[in-house]
Amino acid sequence: MTITYPVTRKDAVVDTYHGVEVADPYRWLEDDMSAETAQWVDAQNVVTFAHLDTIAFRRALATRLEQLFDYPKYSQPFRHGRMRFFTRNAGLQNQAVVYVQRGSGPDGMQFPATLDEGAEVLLDPNAFSPDGTTKLAVFSVSRDGTHAVYGLSKGGSDWMEYRVINVVTGVPTEDVVRWVKVSGAAWAGDGFFYSRYPEPEPGRELSTRNADHQVFFHRLGTAQSDDECVFVDPANPERFHTVEVTEDERFAILTVSDRGKGFKGNAVFYRDLQSDDRTFKPIVAEIGDDSFTVVDNIDARFLVHTDRGAPNGRVFLFDPASPEESAWKDVLPERNEPLEAVSTGGGKLFATYLHDVASRCCVFDLQGQPEGELPLPGPGTVTGLGGLRAGGGREPRPRLLPPGGAGHPDPLPDVAAVIPETGVGPCALFHTSFRA
Repeated sequence: MTITYPVTRKDAVVDTYHGVEVADPYRWLEDDMSAETAQWVDAQNVVTFAHLDTIAFRRALATRLEQLFDYPKYSQPFRHGRMRFFTRNAGLQNQAVVYVQRGSGPDGMQFPATLDEGAEVLLDPNAFSPDGTTKLAVFSVSRDGTHAVYGLSKGGSDWMEYRVINVVTGVPTEDVVRWVKVSGAAWAGDGFFYSRYPEPEPGRELSTRNADHQVFFHRLGTAQSDDECVFVDPANPERFHTVEVTEDERFAILTVSDRGKGFKGNAVFYRDLQSDDRTFKPIVAEIGDDSFTVVDNIDARFLVHTDRGAPNGRVFLFDPASPEESAWKDVLPERNEPLEAVSTGGGKLFATYLHDVASRCCVFDLQGQPEGELPLPGPGTVTGLGGLRAGGGREPRPRLLPPGGAGHPDPLPDVAAVIPETGVGPCALFHTSFRA
């Protein structure tokens, strides 16, 4: 079959880099707002789908995949205050729906035995826009569970617009935060930290070069123009700056990365929110190729997950009273198995290691003393371990995704049952590698 492609215009655009001329004839296609670019995309799609529509088994394949994906999917539930949250996709919905269940009893911590009982729709992203192109990109609940930030991403854009919903009433507030990008939403008291860029020129929102990533704090019930800028670095406009808050809301943790200069790692700083000193102090001040993630704080000290000097990962304790690297104390030293994730909950450390391409979940106290290993029903990938220090957090069960399986929330399916025609099932085979 001969395919005739549309003719693409070439311009005589040449740049010189370090004395070398580099042709760039298709630069005009970088203007994603031009009518000519839109016409070019439409012409390419005509050619593409004319060919795809001739593939006889394509419809049958799509029908079979649809059958395999058409089952209810639940996220792992988590609790904040007197509320339990989770998402559910009925089967083929474009986006999962956010549900809330209200706790009962004297402490408000008694919840239904199943996720379907008493669940109320809090947010349905499928109804955000008539054409379904607005995505729920961020969802962050306040510590007491009464409010939640939800981020909207429209038409596949990286830009997000943050809004707030009152979880108790189910009614959105008037809070609106715009021009958010590369950001979470970290609650602290009556507001939250977020990261944004300066507002772009109208009509150039999708093509403007992003620079000067800044961190702000938004207080509920106020206008975005009143938000406090808590961190900006004019000397390094290409860097990303994001903030998280420790569970006790005592510390704001600032992570700084500089991928534009080829650095794979990050720097990390902390700020005591109970202090009048509003500066961020370094845990690791310089950006290199080593990564650092604050797992939790123990009073005024920090548990940090890193690959510095440990390609497989380790956890150390950082004490601001002795910040030099020589004083870092290993809590979970490096093992032969890669340390894929670390979290805390109920005063314990949960470490997920990769052992023979399957998850192995170990429990330690906060000093790194082993307390056992979580039994799993079979090989697979575990996510979602951890929780709050007491009285809530994530449900105390891991989510296991079996090899080739679909990650059902109910008893794990046999792979052959998921793909009955093939009889394919998981097995572990080992082979000794060699070098020529």
